[in-house]
Amino acid sequence: MADQVISMQSVSKSYQDFQVLDIPRLDLSTGIYWLKGENGAGKTTTMKVLAGVLPFRGNITLNGHVNSRQQPVQYRRLINYAEAEPLYPAYLTGRDLLELYFRTKGGDRQPVLEMSAKMGVDNFVNNPVSSYSSGMLKKLSLLLAFVGKPSIILLDEPLITIDAKTIAQLYDFIREVHAEGVSFIITSHQPLDSGRLSIAGTLTIENKNLILN
Repeated sequence: MADQVISMQSVSKSYQDFQVLDIPRLDLSTGIYWLKGENGAGKTTTMKVLAGVLPFRGNITLNGHVNSRQQPVQYRRLINYAEAEPLYPAYLTGRDLLELYFRTKGGDRQPVLEMSAKMGVDNFVNNPVSSYSSGMLKKLSLLLAFVGKPSIILLDEPLITIDAKTIAQLYDFIREVHAEGVSFIITSHQPLDSGRLSIAGTLTIENKNLILN
């Protein structure tokens, strides 16, 4: 497919001798996808495998030519990931992390700084993350996921621990960035608002495989 953003081939992941993922083949075109699955089904593992932060067997390719094994640095620059429960070194400030991401991911700073102001991250960004509440950590994590020039952004349970105003802002940010050609895979136990986002498809983990519906 001409606008294929990600392809998974013979992807499997095991913990010790217990296999949690077995994906023979999955190709996704540009779009916004909702990743669903029961607790323990492997949603977060899938996200971490896609993000390149967990070792796995098989191959994942972005944009038809950037392979996670053969070009790991380029691959990680093109895929951003916000964890469900982010953890950062306690002594760093949000500003430290933001500057680190700007240096390593590149891209235009201005949209991210505007997003920071709208979300209220500016109010605490200069404080050490050890002082952050869970909601503040989540806002910072989501902000960092939009840094750079990603082809795809992975958001693991982005709607938890943030207030209704921030959720509405997040939907706006996703729509704006998607309009520029960026794809999203979003896990959420809460239904995504189809009136706010145009969902390209639902990904479901069934018998360790990832199925596109």
